[in-house]
This record gives sequence, structure tokens and C-alpha cells, in this order.
Amino acid sequence: MTQSDIPPIDPALADEERPDGASADATGPRPARWRKVLLHPGSLLAIGCVWLALAEGVPLALAKEFWGQKGEFTGMLVELAVALWLILAWKLYRRWIERSADTELPLAGALPEWAAGLAFGMVLFSAMTGMVALLGGIEVLGLRGLGRLWAMLGMAALSGVGEELLFRGVILRQMEKMVGTWGALAFTSAFFGIAHLGNAGATWFAALAIALEAGLLLGAAYLLTRRLWLAIGIHSGWNFTQGWIFSAPVSGGRAPPGLLITQRHGPDWLTGGAFGLEASAVAMVVATFAGVMLLRRVIRAGGIVPAPWVLRRQTKE
Repeated sequence: MTQSDIPPIDPALADEERPDGASADATGPRPARWRKVLLHPGSLLAIGCVWLALAEGVPLALAKEFWGQKGEFTGMLVELAVALWLILAWKLYRRWIERSADTELPLAGALPEWAAGLAFGMVLFSAMTGMVALLGGIEVLGLRGLGRLWAMLGMAALSGVGEELLFRGVILRQMEKMVGTWGALAFTSAFFGIAHLGNAGATWFAALAIALEAGLLLGAAYLLTRRLWLAIGIHSGWNFTQGWIFSAPVSGGRAPPGLLITQRHGPDWLTGGAFGLEASAVAMVVATFAGVMLLRRVIRAGGIVPAPWVLRRQTKE
């Protein structure tokens, strides 16, 4: 995204004189001024977070209220339905609140971009786990079978869509308008790691690992395409591979019985401890390296947006 890609200011937001010659200030605040406040990046950040929290939380609460203890297959269908609803809710938010076209989740080209991200996330996590195995941190004892396939599919789909819409679609995108790309990427990466501190088994090292490996990698995936499909695919593929294929805890959750029967050995820095393999130092190095490689492509493509005060200084010069 370059300066030329920044959309022009809506003429409706500009101060205008009334037909009778009186200024807008003479009659008090005009609706256009309120719209300026509404469309400020800080306002949109807050509104977007609340919008998505309600869009995800309300249907999940209703499903729990009316269905109670549901089977894993039914639970997967509910989570898939909520993920699809979140995509629609995002489009409504962009149209009704931001008053602009949805460029983050366009349907054109969505499937191949999402599939590429899914494959990348699965291969990246598998490669990292292979390295941990070579260091003696995990051992494959056998093949279990389907295990909790349906639960892991639903979890991966909903976490990928919900978290990417929130952290990259809302927070990173709006923060970038206020502090530029580097500031927004640093803030969202740190916030993404800190947000996981409330999970079971979380440590400060786990939060740092999540901030570096996931915050950087997923942020770079969004910045590279300026769409969310690739980041959603990577996020879902990473979580699904960790939980179902290698039967490891996903961000501190209980280790699910997945495809492979595995056992982890050794210190927490190698195995990730109770938090899961993504808190391993190996995962931090591998995923962070992948994120840096994606960021290099972003820089080469001119996708770094300077902070507003830098743009103003450049304009004066």
C-alpha cells in the first residue's frame, strides 16, 4: 500500500458553507463533523472491536443456551456457521459503519488465497515440529485415527476468522492510519501475545513467542496482500495441525486426542510446556523467520505506510 493507494477524502466530510452564506460553526455542529468523529481511526477501532465481539459472542451464547451440551460434530457446524456469519458481519460493518467497500475479504480469489495460507500454516508447523523431534522434544508413538477431528476443524475455522478479523482487520488496519505500518505491527504483535496470557499454561515466554511468531507472521501476511484470506488460512492451518495432527495443546487448551499419538519430553523452552508447541523456542525462531521473509516482500512491494507525522514532514519538504 503506497500513498497513492490511500483513498481520497470523502467530499461529504469537508467543511462547507451554508447556501445562505453562514458558516457551519454559526449554527453549531454539522452532521458532517459528527461523521468525521465517527470515521476517525480511533473511533472505528473501538466500534469494530465491539461489533466483532458481539457478532461472535452472541450467537455462541445462544447456541450454548438452546443446545447445551452438544456433540462434537454439531459443535463444529455451529462454529463453522459463526465463522461464516462473522464474514458477513464484517462486510456489513464495512458498508454500514465505515461506509466503504470491503477490500479485506473480497470473494474473488478468496479460495486459492485461503488454501495457500492453509497449506503454508500446516507445512510451517509440521517443519517446526520436525525440528523439535530431532532435538528429542516430541516422539510419535503411533497412529490414533480420527480422534477429535470435528472439534479441531471447528476450532481452527472460528479462531482463524475471528482473531484475524479483530487483530489484523480492525486493530492493525486502524492503528496503521494513526501511527504507520511499523508502529501498528509492533502494537498488534505485542497485544496479540499479551491477549494470550489469560490462557491456561501461559507464561511470559509463551506470550513473547506468540507476539513474535504469530503477530509478526500474520501481520506480514495481511500487509503483503492487504486482504485477510491468506492470514486466516495460515492461522487456521497452524492451529489445526498443532491440535489434530500432533495432538498438542493449542494456546494452552487441553491436549486433544488427534491423528497421531505423541509424547513431549524435555524442558519447556523446547516443548512449549503446558501451553503447547507454539511456545517452543524452536517455533519462535522458525515462524519469526518466516514472518521476516514475508515482511521483506512487503517492503520491496512498497507496502510500508509512514506515520502521519512523517508524511506531513515529507510534504513540507
